[in-house]
Amino acid sequence: MSSQAEPTDDFEGIAARAPNRHAAFQPHRKGAMGRAHDLLHATPALVPMIVLIAAVAVFGLVLGAKFFSPFALTLILQQVQIVGVLAAAQSLIVLTAGIDLSVGATAVFCSVIMGKLVFEVGLPAPLAVLAGLIAGTAIGGLNGWLVSRVRLPPFIVTLGMWQIVLAATYLYSGNETIRAQDIEATAPFLQFLRGKLQLGGATLTFGVILMLLLVLVLAYALRSTAWGRHVYAVGDDPEAAALAGVNVHRTLMSVYLLVGLICALAGWVMIGRFGSVSPSATTGVIGNIQSITAVVIGGISLFGGRGSILGAFFGALIVGVFELGLRMAGANPQWTFLLIGALIIGAVAVDQWIRKVSA
Repeated sequence: MSSQAEPTDDFEGIAARAPNRHAAFQPHRKGAMGRAHDLLHATPALVPMIVLIAAVAVFGLVLGAKFFSPFALTLILQQVQIVGVLAAAQSLIVLTAGIDLSVGATAVFCSVIMGKLVFEVGLPAPLAVLAGLIAGTAIGGLNGWLVSRVRLPPFIVTLGMWQIVLAATYLYSGNETIRAQDIEATAPFLQFLRGKLQLGGATLTFGVILMLLLVLVLAYALRSTAWGRHVYAVGDDPEAAALAGVNVHRTLMSVYLLVGLICALAGWVMIGRFGSVSPSATTGVIGNIQSITAVVIGGISLFGGRGSILGAFFGALIVGVFELGLRMAGANPQWTFLLIGALIIGAVAVDQWIRKVSA
């Protein structure tokens, strides 16, 4: 018996002599690329912000003080206000690993509803705007139900909805434009977002202010609320999110309902921007591409679960800076498409690199 206990006694003696000795691992030191990857993974909006600053600096050096004038800088905000609002809506969908091809058409349709209810039904302008907001929310809710409950792919659902809403816009409006002069004389509230606020030499329209407030509110909601964490979780892995107790259906429905409302707000911004209500506004066709462009350049992953609204806002500003800068430089407008195309490919490449290294 004593011979069997000896090994145990020796082990206990060793443990007593070194009670606090543990296996130690040297921390892994990352190189510059590793640290850059971690920084980009933690701050997705950093790349578009750097690109935006670089673009402003380059055009400022080339064009001089006129590009840095308050008028020029605020003109960029005025030009991107519609795309900025649509990009905010698109960002929410992409964060859930979807895509919405109907945002532009929904915005135009809601603007037509607002105008027609005033000039044909005789509804007061504030109620007409409210009706347009409800209509946009309903369209978003239908998209969300088809995606979440029927489990149809978001691309297919919104592609079909884009065609339906675009056709409904022409049928309902009779392809007639409501002129800016008529709106100004009869229902100026429809053009409320056209109002301007002077800050020094800068001019901000109410539409621009609405866009900025929307971006800030959504950025806070996504970053600091349980709803925002659920949106990211659903976009990253809906099955894992459901196992963690997230109501995936409710989250998706809330996102699509909110997106429909934001698109309706974009329709109201359109009336303020252009002054008129036109069913043939180009936003209905190219608004989808413009919003997706801003989202991709803004560093939001098309695979869902990573990115920020601020990045999409920076992406919209980058496009606005290129357009205005090249126009002021007298360059061929085709250079804008070339540069934006290169940025889109570069942004996707960076996203793939971050995901590959993360895996």
